[in-house]
Amino acid sequence: MVNEKIEFQVYNTMTKQKEVFIPKEPGKVKMYVCGVTSYDFSHIGHARAYVAFDVLYRYLKYLGYNVVYVRNFTDVDDKIIKRANETGEDPIALSGRFCQEFLKDMDDLQCLLPTHQPRVTDHMEQIKEMIAKIITNGCAYTINGDVYFSVDSFPEYGRLSGRKLEDNRAGERVAVDSRKRNAADFALWKSAKPGEPSWESPWGPGRPGWHIECSAMSAQYLTHSFDIHGGGMDLTFPHHENEIAQSCAACPESNISYWMHNGFVTIDDEKMSKSLGNFFTIREVTRLYHPVALRYFLLGMHYRSPVNYSISQIEIASESVFYLYQTLLDCEEALSVFQQGTETETEVRGVRVSPQAQECIKKLRNELETKLSDDLHTPTILNAALQEALRLMNSSLNMLKKKQQKKQQLSAVLSLAELLKEVKAVLDVLGLLSSSTCAEVLQQFKERALKRAELTEEDILHAIEERTLARKNKEFARSDQIRSDLVAKGIALMDIGTETVWRPCVRPEQEQPAAPAQQEQSAVAVQKEKPVAPSQQKQSAAAPQKEQPVAPSQPKQSAAAPQKEHPAAPLQQEQPTVPPQ
Repeated sequence: MVNEKIEFQVYNTMTKQKEVFIPKEPGKVKMYVCGVTSYDFSHIGHARAYVAFDVLYRYLKYLGYNVVYVRNFTDVDDKIIKRANETGEDPIALSGRFCQEFLKDMDDLQCLLPTHQPRVTDHMEQIKEMIAKIITNGCAYTINGDVYFSVDSFPEYGRLSGRKLEDNRAGERVAVDSRKRNAADFALWKSAKPGEPSWESPWGPGRPGWHIECSAMSAQYLTHSFDIHGGGMDLTFPHHENEIAQSCAACPESNISYWMHNGFVTIDDEKMSKSLGNFFTIREVTRLYHPVALRYFLLGMHYRSPVNYSISQIEIASESVFYLYQTLLDCEEALSVFQQGTETETEVRGVRVSPQAQECIKKLRNELETKLSDDLHTPTILNAALQEALRLMNSSLNMLKKKQQKKQQLSAVLSLAELLKEVKAVLDVLGLLSSSTCAEVLQQFKERALKRAELTEEDILHAIEERTLARKNKEFARSDQIRSDLVAKGIALMDIGTETVWRPCVRPEQEQPAAPAQQEQSAVAVQKEKPVAPSQQKQSAAAPQKEQPVAPSQPKQSAAAPQKEHPAAPLQQEQPTVPPQ
């Protein structure tokens, strides 16, 4: 059942404004997102696109819609053939291999599987049928086995991108062909070349052009008229512009209600490019940083804003997610202890969630729905209400360790349980709730921290032993140095009672990323929450204090309420500037 009380707005590239989302068919959404050309490992620009549309998919389902989500694979293309020739591999086999690698990356990033994932090579008949219709309708012509779409036959060409025909980038992705009637005409079918895969057609053996595949496959699974078509901003022209032209040429009733596009990814404020040496695949990033941290980083900017990837930003995101999962684990462990209690029915009767927890839960759910309904504004959810909920959870954990009346204690337990449930529900909608246990996720974070530091667990334990000995001998300068050396590598030591444990931390030189001062706060963006005064924060693990002797009379940990240190909330990411409406 669709929640009709929530008004969902999305930015429509076609109309250049936000619009209330109204599906063509009540209760059902049809969505097509352009997929990858599978000839190599996917890069973080792909992650940006598919995480953004995964959030859209998840939120539509959350609102109660039955969603048919189609995301294609381009598995025959000039780039695939070129790479196959370089490696001596069959082009279709090479493409199939990288399709599987892409799916692994998407699974790591917790992107839900689309309803359909069609491949070009499985839809040749549909593609040829569409080309034949376009020719019959007088919008395409053949030249020696090649078929070209005539842009002059479609007067509305350019309405999506706002470009005029004279602005067109002839030769986009292919060489300019002097045989074309107009330099902007684009290939629907390419005649076979020696050594390339080809299929029989009425115009001779060959293969499809780049654009026709999406028109044919979207029509196959969603019909010519559907709700949402998405992709990266770079696809607006020529790919999506050409899709509109050829789809309308094949079927005049063709209509897509909302065109949605995500922003670019830059690397340290430069365009991501192999030639510049700043090209990162998803796999390269997730080898050193947890995939959930990468997803969290990408959600930290509005999906239409440009995203600047840097080590400092991914480390801050990683710290944020570690803090998040440590809080979840601490809550689960504390609740498991109290849920084993022997409270009587009389004691449990009348116990209520605290007013503070009720207000926090209400605010978190309201912010989730309000911000996602405003064109998927994820950053303010991460930086405001979610952080407030985590702080209250940690505060509640500390309260459970104190002596209090039975009814107050039971209320605190119930409040914590409800907070935990709500936070997990919000994380699930955002795709940040892992299928692994919290303990497993934290261990995965630690394993990657060790990789970044080029250390082993044994190295850390040895350093802890050395530091313990130095403290015992009152060699505090030596103790400080051991701890500082580890912090410089992204490893923080924390003393809990008589035990020393370690966790990942942001390396000091990565703590303060340069903020683009020239950006002004958007009027539609929610202001960043005021930071807590330094005197109110706990000591950051990344900036340890000078060592002091441990008082010999420190109490042991309570079995019922483990004395875990709850890390201070990590630095918040800068509030993004949302693109102009």
